[in-house]
Amino acid sequence: MKDTYKHKGQRQRLVSLLIKAGITDTRVLKAIGKVPRHLFVEGVFADAAYENKALPIKEGQTISQPFTVAFQSQLLGAKPNMKVLEIGTGSAYQAAILCEMGLRVFSIEINEQLHQEAKLRLENLSYEVQLHLADGSIGWQRYQPYDAILVTAASPNIPLSLKRQLGIGGKMVIPVGNKELQYMTVVTRLAKNEYKSQTHQAFKFVPLRGKHGFKT
Repeated sequence: MKDTYKHKGQRQRLVSLLIKAGITDTRVLKAIGKVPRHLFVEGVFADAAYENKALPIKEGQTISQPFTVAFQSQLLGAKPNMKVLEIGTGSAYQAAILCEMGLRVFSIEINEQLHQEAKLRLENLSYEVQLHLADGSIGWQRYQPYDAILVTAASPNIPLSLKRQLGIGGKMVIPVGNKELQYMTVVTRLAKNEYKSQTHQAFKFVPLRGKHGFKT
């Protein structure tokens, strides 16, 4: 599938909607306006790609609604060339947005099929992302410390393993709660053993899998 003028127009309408919804970060909005979301969804849902709603992808997972992607990206407060760890590659749409924002992106996915498809999709679109097939709930120590960590699945708590992989001054954006409802939480590392958290509005994500995720 190609990226047509129609798709570009749909993205601009989506950007306008996100502005009305309170997204103010110009780099986030520019990225949303550029990344072809219809290439990250299953073919049968392509016509709904630029609606502000989550859509199902394979393996019982979802691609988050554009507002959620924009809101999390904005909360990171990231600047170009910052090193960002994403927990939950999924469709790779969020990773592509972060790339368009000028960030160095490292992304972990626990599901092999999603990991392989994300790798191919990103390569086809020339996005350079370091991908890793592993348990994202424990992070990726090889490339720590990170300037920011973004978790794209519901977590029952804030994993200490992820907090420790933040650099001093770094931020982690993570939805925390139960399987039904989570509150977007921003954790900032102030010093080696000092953190502060700030809670934002409620969302609903698929559950985080792995050692520090929800028990099945």
